[in-house]
Formats: sequence, C-alpha cells, structure tokens
Amino acid sequence: MTPKPDGPPDGGWGWVVAAAAFAVNGLSYGLLRSLGLVLPDLAEHFDRTAQDTAWVSALALAVQQAASPVGSALSTRWGARPIVMVGGILTSLGFVFSAFARSLLHLYLGLGVLAGSGWALAFAPALGTLSRYFSRRRVLAVGLALTGNGASSLLLAPALQLLLDTFGWRGAMLLLGAITLHLTPCGALLRPLALPGDPPAPPRGPLAALGLGLFTRRAFLVFALGTVLVGGGYYVPYVHLAPHALDRGLGGYRAALVVAVAAVADAGARLVCGWLADQGWVPLPRLLAVFGALTGLALLAVGLVPVVGGKEGWGGSLLATAGAYGLSAGSYAPLVFGVLPGLVGIGGVVQATGLVMMLMSLGGLLGPPLSGFLRDETGDFTASFLLCGSLVFSGSFIYMGLPGVLPSCHPTSSPATPPPERGELLQVPQVAQLAPGGPQSILDTTC
Repeated sequence: MTPKPDGPPDGGWGWVVAAAAFAVNGLSYGLLRSLGLVLPDLAEHFDRTAQDTAWVSALALAVQQAASPVGSALSTRWGARPIVMVGGILTSLGFVFSAFARSLLHLYLGLGVLAGSGWALAFAPALGTLSRYFSRRRVLAVGLALTGNGASSLLLAPALQLLLDTFGWRGAMLLLGAITLHLTPCGALLRPLALPGDPPAPPRGPLAALGLGLFTRRAFLVFALGTVLVGGGYYVPYVHLAPHALDRGLGGYRAALVVAVAAVADAGARLVCGWLADQGWVPLPRLLAVFGALTGLALLAVGLVPVVGGKEGWGGSLLATAGAYGLSAGSYAPLVFGVLPGLVGIGGVVQATGLVMMLMSLGGLLGPPLSGFLRDETGDFTASFLLCGSLVFSGSFIYMGLPGVLPSCHPTSSPATPPPERGELLQVPQVAQLAPGGPQSILDTTC
C-alpha cells in the first residue's frame, strides 16, 4: 500500500483535481445561473406565472444542495470518483427527460429532482476532494475551481440564448443534456488521497456518515445559522437576474450581457480573493463576514438602481450594479469552503462541504419562488432583490460570532501560517498555531 504523505501535497495532481472541480462547478452552478433565460419561454409555453416556473430552478438548486450530504457520505464510503461519474449520468438524463416535458410537473421531476440529484453527487465530493489536496494554497485552489461558475455563465448565457432562438427550449434541453454528460470524465480524474488524520475506517451508521455530529461544535453551529440566511438570498440572482433585466426593458442578448458581466466579475473575484486569503493578512472568518455583507449591499443596489438608456440602451447602471454583485459574491464563495478545515479539521472537510450545501438549500428552496411571488404581486423584481439582499446581510452579521472575526484584545504577532488541519479554530487558542508551509495564522482571541 502507498504510505500516507505527511500532509496535503499542495500541488502536483492537485492541479488536475482543481481543473476537474472547475469543470464540475461550471456544469452545475454555472448552468443553473444561466437557466433563468429559459424561464420566460417556459412560462409562455405552459401559460404559467413567473412564480410557477421559478420552482423549476429552485427545485434543482434545493435538491442539489439538500442531497449534497448524501453525496459526501457516499464518497466517504466508496470514494469520490465513482460517485461523481454516476452524478454526471443522472444530470444528463434529467435534461434529456425535460426536453420531452408535457407539463411543468415533468420539468420539476426532470430538472428539479433528477438533474438536481446528479449535481448533488458531483459537486460536494469534487470540492471536498480538492480541499484535501491543498494546505498552503487551499483557498486559491478552491477559488480557481469556483471560477468555473463565472466562466461557464460567461459562455453559456449568450450560447443558451442562441440555442433558444435557434432550436427552442426543447432543443436547448437536449443539447444541455449532452454537455452535462461531461461531468462523468471529470469524476474519473478525482484520484483518491490518504492523509494523516483520516479515520481508520469509514463512518458507521447514517448519522455518522452524514457528519451531523459537526453541529455539536459551537463555531460550526454559528457558521450554519449564518449560512442558512445567506442561502435565502444568495441564489435569487441565479434565477431572476436575467428576467429582472428583461423587465427593465433590455432585450434578450442585452439581458444575457448583464448575466455575463456578473459572471466575469464573479470569476475574477474568486481568484483574487483566494490569493488574498492565502496570504494570511486577514483571518478567513473576518473576510467571510465582510464579503458576505458587501454581497447583501450589492443585491440591494441591483434592485434599486434603474436602467439608464431606455429600451434601446444597454442599461449601464444595471450592468454596474451586476458587476458589483459579481465581485462581492465571487469573493464570498471560496471563503465559505476555505474556512471549513479550520472549523472541522481536514478529516471532516468532505462531510462539512455536503452539509454547507444542504444548509444553503434551506434558504435556496424558498428564495427564488418567493422572489417570483413578489414579482407577480408588485409587477417587477425590485422587492425581490431588496428582500434577498437583506437576508444575505443578516446572515453575514451572524458570522461575527465566529472566532477571529472581531479583533482580539491582545493579538499576538507571528508569521503567517497555513489553515489549521484539525479544526483549531474551535479551541480559541491562546497563541498563534504554527504549521509548516505558509499562510494563515490563528491569533489569540481572548481578552
């Protein structure tokens, strides 16, 4: 048997895993973000309201996130590689099934349940495996993988609009089924890695396999409460940013440009924030709270700023606020997963990743339909974005209960050190924890 390394390799095959996670993220969240362009066609074809069609994307997002702990548990038992490959097949079948839908119920089952379940088996195991391959550059690697969301949105938003204009929504669904099948070879690249601190045997029993015992830890519980509120508003722009632009008088391709601008800003911010976080200049929990609050403020601005230029213009003010949203939301995303090893330890990071996705689904399930309901009642998405921005801002306020968010009374000065591998953030250390290799220090937080 291959001996266990002293720690994460911090490179090597890890960059191949990062590329695979990049593609998995692009073919899951990137596709979900662009799927809002299909909703007006579905509402017109089935003669239903925006609230009814919003449940298609909301169910897909909620199932993907709520079932993520199952994907994590299965990957802990049998490995990430086969689980992600099966997830790719299920996702592709969901889109193919939806192409032949005769009612919204068929779309709820095809995209919501089947494709959502496939995404659940693919995303959390892929991202959890990536976190195990890195230590000193973990947040940068996670940020690189999460740029797949923005890069995919940049390509898929105009491409999907072209497919809708050329083949209709049924033809677009068939082609998306072929594209999402590429999740399967991505899963084949996830080589297993044994590390010190791994449990000697897979967890026994469903509760242990799902990692529910992590909720007994105070820091993870605070993180969970904040994440639930953030999830209530974070994903509303994935579904309703494009319809919001359409309501403001922008045409199909100009609405797609709004989504593309947010995607480009999102992708760039994930890389820059990942590099910044790995320098260790600011504690990861503090960065998480700050960028979460900025995301909430940006969403408020998206709802309040009117389109300038009228029906023939390009909506410069909406483009600007969408870019601000992309920058702040992109900075927030890698921090959510980068902070996990410090909360639960490297041995529990795959299970924690699945739980984070489940937590966000609790709010994500209600956010888009509530946004659609407010649109039907008020005639536009202004109230929708005001509500989701307030939820994200409130969740970021709860993050202030995490260790390291508020400045300590007597901070210790020490060189930067890497993220803790066994959950030292839970112990509120008296002095800086030192670990070989680089950049994240844990300072004294007691007075």
